[in-house]
Amino acid sequence: MQLDIESLRTLLAVLDHGGMTRAAEQLHMSQSAVSRKVQRLEDRVGRPLLIRDGHDLRPTRDGRALLADARTMIELHDRTVARLESSDLTGTVRLASNGEVNACQIASLLGMFKLRHPGARVEFTLDHTGSLGGHVDDGSIDIAIVQVTEERIRPTDHVLWPEDLVWTTSAAETFDMSPVPFIDFGLHCYYNSFTHTILNDAGVDFATVFSAASSVDVRAAVEAGIGVAVLGSRYVGGDVVEWTPPVELAPLPKVFQILRTVPGERPEAVAALVETIQTEFTRGRLPA
Repeated sequence: MQLDIESLRTLLAVLDHGGMTRAAEQLHMSQSAVSRKVQRLEDRVGRPLLIRDGHDLRPTRDGRALLADARTMIELHDRTVARLESSDLTGTVRLASNGEVNACQIASLLGMFKLRHPGARVEFTLDHTGSLGGHVDDGSIDIAIVQVTEERIRPTDHVLWPEDLVWTTSAAETFDMSPVPFIDFGLHCYYNSFTHTILNDAGVDFATVFSAASSVDVRAAVEAGIGVAVLGSRYVGGDVVEWTPPVELAPLPKVFQILRTVPGERPEAVAALVETIQTEFTRGRLPA
């Protein structure tokens, strides 16, 4: 029996992203191609690896047994390939991201880049989308990973993933009082540019009671019952549920996590890091 790395990668993407459709989006493949790869892997193993219950997919006992080894095999494979492909590229790249890509993901990304380009150096900063756009335009950073609404996507931007936004609250709190306790991402919160307008236009009185730097932190505050917040739909679950406002609100815009670089020609080191980021997201190793 010989296990195919890309088929293993596809199986993990299906389970990590909750189905064939999301996995296909992350891997930039058709849904039928994803299904074929999983089926081919099951044929090679000689037993089912997924339980298909309508739209719900979960691993079988054999699938669960394979998962940990599959992750180790893929990591070893990718690390070996990166080492063999290492370059003599030098230079410093200034990278910044909002909190939608967490520290572990950034560390993994930069570790992969270091393997491929050991002579290059990356300086990383975590900041708000509202600040980072200006820093790219004035050249104080080279690459930014930020969120924007569709009309603000530039032709040179690379979309990493789309995000549906929802109003969220704790399952134990309805927050139908006035003012509504509001949780945001701080003074430069990108969402404030439209959430405040939506609430004000609907006549909903609100007061900011908690600010945090990342969606993970904001979700924790929502889960604790501190207030209402706007989050990506992927954060809904468990004790975090969609909030039912006291009046009808205008719809929230769809946002997109994008990769943006300084206008003009990219230095070699910047181009190499951009390629690494795009590759890691395309292969589904950094999530949406």
